[in-house]
Formats: sequence, C-alpha cells, structure tokens
Amino acid sequence: MKLICFSAFVAAASAFAPASVSVSRAASNTQLYGEFGASSTSFYTTTEKQDTYASLEETLQNKCKDEKVRQVIVDMLDVCADITDALRTALVTVEGSMNDFGDAQLSVDVIADNLIWEAVKKSSVVREGASEEDPVVRNVDEGGEGEFTVCWDPLDGSSIVDNNWAVGTMMGIWPKSTGLLGATGRDQVTSLVALYGPRTTVLVALDDGTYEFSYGCTPEGCQLPDGSWEPWICSRSNIKIAEEAKIFSPANLRAAQDVPGYKKLVDHFMENRYTLRYSGGLVPDVYQQFTKNQGVFSNPTSKSSPAKLRLAFEAAPFGLLVEKAGGKTSDGVTGGSILDVQINSVDQRTALCIGSKNEVDRFNEYLELN
Repeated sequence: MKLICFSAFVAAASAFAPASVSVSRAASNTQLYGEFGASSTSFYTTTEKQDTYASLEETLQNKCKDEKVRQVIVDMLDVCADITDALRTALVTVEGSMNDFGDAQLSVDVIADNLIWEAVKKSSVVREGASEEDPVVRNVDEGGEGEFTVCWDPLDGSSIVDNNWAVGTMMGIWPKSTGLLGATGRDQVTSLVALYGPRTTVLVALDDGTYEFSYGCTPEGCQLPDGSWEPWICSRSNIKIAEEAKIFSPANLRAAQDVPGYKKLVDHFMENRYTLRYSGGLVPDVYQQFTKNQGVFSNPTSKSSPAKLRLAFEAAPFGLLVEKAGGKTSDGVTGGSILDVQINSVDQRTALCIGSKNEVDRFNEYLELN
C-alpha cells in the first residue's frame, strides 16, 4: 500500500474542467487517489513502514509522552503550514533591511519571521522566543505558564529562494529548566526542520527517533488508510541514517585552501566517486540524509573562512534530528558532538560536520580532531 499526494494534479484538473461539469472534491479525490489514496501518478510516494500514514495526533500520542511537548510541536507545525501558504503567494523581493549578520532580508524572510513570532506569542506553552533575524531572547509568556524557549531560523536559504530553490525553517526547543544560555543542544526537548519544496515536509524529534510529517497533499489534507483526511500525516517513521555514505555536501570549500585536511577529504570524495549534492541551502543539503538514508554535510572553518552556521538556530536543531536517526555530528574543533557544545551567546557560530557516522569519523580523522 502506498500513499500518494499530488495536489497540483487535483488543482489542475479542477481548473480545466468544463463549466457545465460539477464534480465534488470528494468524488474527484476518490477517482484520483483510489481507496487509500493510491495512484500510479504522483510527486510523492513513500514505502510502507510501521507507524507511517498515521495522523499527527495519533503519532504524537504514541511517540511523545510529554503533553506540553506535543502541544509545542502542534503549534510549530501550524506555523509551518502558514509559511507554506505565504511562500506560494508572497512576491520574493528584497525588503531593503538587513538582519544583525548583514544579510539582506527578503519579503518572505520577514513574513516567515512575523508568523513565527505570532505563533509563539499565542502558544500556551512557549515562554521565550529568539529569531536568527534578531538574536535576542524575548519573553512572550503573557499568561506565565510557558515551559519552552523556541529558537528559530525563519527561512534559511534567503540567497537561493529567489531562484525558486527549496528553502526551510529550523527550530530548536529548550525547556524552562535550562533556558538557552548555558544549555547545550542535548538539552532540547525536541527540534523541527521544515523543507518547503514541491511539497512541505517537516522532520520532528520524538521520544524514540526522528519522524517526518507531510502537509496538505490536497486542499482537504492527506488521506489516511481509514478514508479520513488530515492536514498532517506521518510520512516517514523512525528514520535511520546508515553508517556509510556516498553522497557529500561540501560547504565552505574556500577553507580547503587553508585546511589541508579538508582538501584531503574533498579529494577522497572525488577519487572514490561520491555523488555531489550541494545547493548552498543548509536545510535541503542536510535533509536529504533522511530521504536517502545516508550522506554527509561538512562545514569546517579557517581564519580566512570563519564559521557562519549558528549553534542555537541551525546546528543544534539538525544535530538532534541526525543523532536520533543514528547519525553523528562533529563540532569541527574537538571532534565531539555538536550537541555537547555549550551555548554561551544567542548568535554563537560553529563549524559542523553532520551525517553518516563513518563519514563524520573520517572528517575528524582527516582534520586531525581526534
């Protein structure tokens, strides 16, 4: 049994239907999807796995024991849906404003950031928020019952979004007991990474691993095996990243001119005929490890090519997801896990290697970090 999501097909069919023909959405869905949403034509197909195709509510009930963590996940998925709609309709233009890191903000960056601020302020379980666009931790808990600090990169990939390439949102969520400053990535109660491509999918760290949820396969949502429709479904369950990889994403290649070990590593990738898949967007470049079940992303630093990745907004959220899926991370300095690096400032930056275990070990070895 396979689950198929192709809202573009449904929309196109409706748009070109003769005016005299009235076809109900439910009827057209039945014709297109079949009994359980199956069809031979799609742009999304998953292999059947245990726990896959369940609703968001069912998956969280079974895989996330903390009720408040479940609530913050739902709240953040809701805003990812809002960002999806904004990306489909907003004109991508330069706002003329700059964030604290000197990056030009695009209209969609601003829209996404504003939507998340609204979401954390409305959430009953969020205590504090911090955006990469304005890296200050702010209290948003008017009711005084908030439990979590949410840090986010609202739309990573602003340099490629105008090309209509895939971009994403990253969120790390810390408990009130640790807050953000002085905590580590390992203290996160969960993290989420959303990828906005032909479809919207979100990776979420749950109690026993990393799960993927898909949004809005059709205007009604996604059809479950029981015939019901939900806005979010579990499309991949308990994802695993293999120890070996043949896909590499080499960020900060300029550092290879300064770091002999990095040049040696890149030469190893090429000589052993690894597949190069690198877009310059952190979300798609790391996200592919969960769909291909293997891969390595490397981003070392040097004096002339300093770190750009932010620990709290990017490295820690992805690090939790990768390690929960059986992968490994390196801080690029000591060779230790990125999840063990203490967060001493909101805008703290870091080197990073992340992905298949043996490839991260090779990175540490070649750069002499062990």
